Amino acid sequence: MIRDALSVQALPRLVSEIDAALAASADFPQRIRAALLAASQDTQLLSPAQRTSDPQTYTRHLLAADPHGRYAIAALVWEPGQASPVHGHRTWCAYAVIEGTLAETLFRWDPATNRAIETRRHAREPGAVSYVGAGRGAIHQLGNPPDAGRRAMSLHVYGVAAAQIATHVNDLVAV
Repeated sequence: MIRDALSVQALPRLVSEIDAALAASADFPQRIRAALLAASQDTQLLSPAQRTSDPQTYTRHLLAADPHGRYAIAALVWEPGQASPVHGHRTWCAYAVIEGTLAETLFRWDPATNRAIETRRHAREPGAVSYVGAGRGAIHQLGNPPDAGRRAMSLHVYGVAAAQIATHVNDLVAV
């Protein structure tokens, strides 16, 4: 099901490429990355309504959902100073930066203290693509730096049904 997409080609093509990637499991992560990169370069991918934000927290707009519940595609809109909590993932997920520059902080899980330890920070420019599997092997925090001066947008694919995005994706961890 596709909602409000301005582009008549980019979103259906992304859905088709994700379906094909799921069918070809051997190179699934690479195919998801390639599909996200191609979709993220379409300047008409998001409608004006899908670019709206909330001044209090980042905004997630559902763009498409697999009818079999295998994945959901969402656009996230980040105002300066907005960030996700530090989290691992309960399912595979991938994202591409569409507009603006996001800051990503990476962590490693320390089982001795049951905490995430920061290991690295880096900027994620438009066109940057990331894929991670489920688990605490890829803990991170993503956000738009307070001094960014402009909103940022990213395109995400989560390996859950649309109704489960809020509850079955992020594994919040202590730092």
